[in-house]
Amino acid sequence: MNAQQKLKSLVDQLNTVLVGKSAQVQDCVACLLAGGHLLIEDVPGVGKTTLAHALARTFGLRFSRVQFTADLMPSDLSGVSVYERARESFVFHPGPLFTQVLLADEINRASPKTQSALLEAMEERQVSVDGETRALPLPFFVIATQNPFDQVGTYALPESQLDRFLMRISLGYPDRSAERALLAGRDHRDMADRLPALLTSAELEQLQQMVLAVHTAEPLLDYVQDLIAATRSGRWFLKGLSPRAGMAVIRAAKAQALLCERDYVAPDDVQAILAQTVAHRLLPVGDAGRGAIEQVRAMLDAVPLP
Repeated sequence: MNAQQKLKSLVDQLNTVLVGKSAQVQDCVACLLAGGHLLIEDVPGVGKTTLAHALARTFGLRFSRVQFTADLMPSDLSGVSVYERARESFVFHPGPLFTQVLLADEINRASPKTQSALLEAMEERQVSVDGETRALPLPFFVIATQNPFDQVGTYALPESQLDRFLMRISLGYPDRSAERALLAGRDHRDMADRLPALLTSAELEQLQQMVLAVHTAEPLLDYVQDLIAATRSGRWFLKGLSPRAGMAVIRAAKAQALLCERDYVAPDDVQAILAQTVAHRLLPVGDAGRGAIEQVRAMLDAVPLP
C-alpha cells in the first residue's frame, strides 16, 4: 500500500466514527501529519473525545487520557519522585505525559497553573521534574478538548498555550441524516476503542517527512506573507500573526496538499486551513461585529490571489 492509499484509509476509517464531519476529520489528519498539537472546541456531547480516541487508535500510537479538573496539579501530569526504602533512594514515577498521544479532556477546566505545565511538553517534547530534564516519547501529540468559555467552571487558555496548538477546530452539531445514523447505530465511542491501527511509528515518520518535502513556490510564499501582513494592518485584528504562526500555516498547508495528492502547495490549500490554523491566535478589532474565524474569512476575500 503506497502513501496515498494509506492516507485515504486513515481518513475513511475516521469518517466511520465521526459521521458527517469529513472536513473536520481531514483537518485533524493534516494537523497530526504536520507534527502539530490539536485543540477541539465545542459543546459537550458532539464527539470531541470520541474523535481524539479514534485519531490515536488509527495512527497506531500509545495514548493516555487525562480528565482535567480544577484540582489537577502539574505533578499529576509530569509524574513524581517517590522515596523507596528498598532502594534507599528516590525513584521517578512518570505521569501520563510520558506517552505518544495525550488526550487532555476538557483542558480549560484545569487551573492556569496546570495548563501552563503543558507548555514545555508541547513545545520542547520534554519535562523538567526535580531539576532534571526528561525527554518525552516521540512522536508526541497533545489532542485537547475544550468547552465554550461561557460554561461554568472553565478558564481561558493563556495566549502562549493557544499558540502551541497548530490547529483549533469545532465539530458543531451533526446534520439531520448524520444524527439519524447516530441515533439508529451503535455506540461510536465503543467503535473508536475497537479501531485497528493503520500506521506504525516508522510509517508516520515517513509521512511526516513527505509533508516536509512538499514544494512551496515563491508566489505561494508571497501570498502567505501578504496574508500575514494583512493580519498586522490593524484593519482586521488587534495584533498580527507572529513568524512562528506563519510557519505553522505553511506546515498545515503542506499536509493539506499531501492529503489532496499533490507534491506542491496551492493557494486552495492555504485557504482551506487558514482559519483553523490562525483564528485562535488572533483577536478581531472591536467594531468588526464578527468572531475571529469570520474575520479571517473576510480577510481572505480581501487579499488578492497570487
